[in-house]
Amino acid sequence: MFEKLRKAVDGFIQKITLKEISEKNLDEAFSDLQMALLANDVAYEAAERINHRVKETLEGVQIGRLQSKKDAIREALYDAILDALTPDSPVNLFELLEQRKKANEPLIIMFLGVNGTGKTTTIAKITHMLQKRGYTVVLACADTFRAGSAEQIQIHADRLKVRVLSRPYGSDPASVAFDAINHARARGVNVVLIDTAGRMQTDKNLMAELQKIHRVAEPDLVVFVGDALAGNDAIEQAKTFNEKIGIDAAVLTKVDADAKGGAALSIAIATGKPIIFVGVGQKYSDIESFNPEWFTEKIAPIK
Repeated sequence: MFEKLRKAVDGFIQKITLKEISEKNLDEAFSDLQMALLANDVAYEAAERINHRVKETLEGVQIGRLQSKKDAIREALYDAILDALTPDSPVNLFELLEQRKKANEPLIIMFLGVNGTGKTTTIAKITHMLQKRGYTVVLACADTFRAGSAEQIQIHADRLKVRVLSRPYGSDPASVAFDAINHARARGVNVVLIDTAGRMQTDKNLMAELQKIHRVAEPDLVVFVGDALAGNDAIEQAKTFNEKIGIDAAVLTKVDADAKGGAALSIAIATGKPIIFVGVGQKYSDIESFNPEWFTEKIAPIK
C-alpha cells in the first residue's frame, strides 16, 4: 500500500541528506520531489503545497550530523503531509448521528461519485457499520438512469436486511429521496443513505439532477466516493462535484490496492474536505475510518 509514493519520498530524503542545505540545492531537490509526487497521482496543487511547506521549514536550518539532517528532513515532510490531510472542519459521522437522533430526526447522507468507483458497495459497507452500532437504516436508490442500479442496491439490501426505496427507470430521482426521508421519519429510522447516478461528472443533466436531489433532500452530509486507483481522474471528479454540488467529506475506495497513494492526499487538498473512510477490501466489514496520522506514517514515517 502506497509503496511507490513512499519510495519517492525516501529518494528525496536520501538525495537532499547528502547535500548541503542551501537555496540552490533545495531548488534542485524539490524539483525532483515535485516530479516524483506528480508521477504518483499527487496533483500539482498538492505537490506545490507540500514542497513550499517543507522548503520553508528547511531554509536557513543549520543541521550538523548526517543522521540529524535526515531526521529533520523527514520530520519536515511528515509535518507537511499531515498538515495537508488535517481538515479545518473535521466530520464525525457518529456525533452527527447522535445529534439527529436526539432531535428525533434521521441523519440524511447523499453519496456522489461516477460509476465504477464502488459507491453502492460503500453505501452497503456503511449500512453494515451502522447496524453493528445499533442504528437503523433505509436506502434510497435515487439512480433512475442506469439499468441495473435498483437491482444492484436491492441485492445489498436483501443481504443486510434493510429496506430500499426505488422507482421505475426514468422517474424523478429526487422523489425517491423524498419518499425515503418520509419513510424514515414515519418509522423512526435513524439514517437515510441516498445512492445517486454516476454518469461522468461533466454531464450537465447529471449535475442538474443532483442539484435537485440536494434541494429536495436537504442532506446533513454530502459524501464523495472516489476510487484510489483512478488517480488524477478521482481528483478532478472530487473538485467538480464539490464545485457544482458541494461535498462535506470523501470516502476513498480500493485503498488496499493503491501502490501510489497520491489520490488521498490530493483530494483532501483540492477540496479542503476530510476523508472519513477508506475501503480496504470486498467484504462489508472492509471499511475503516481514515486517520491522517496513519496515512502520513505510511508515506513519510519518522520512526
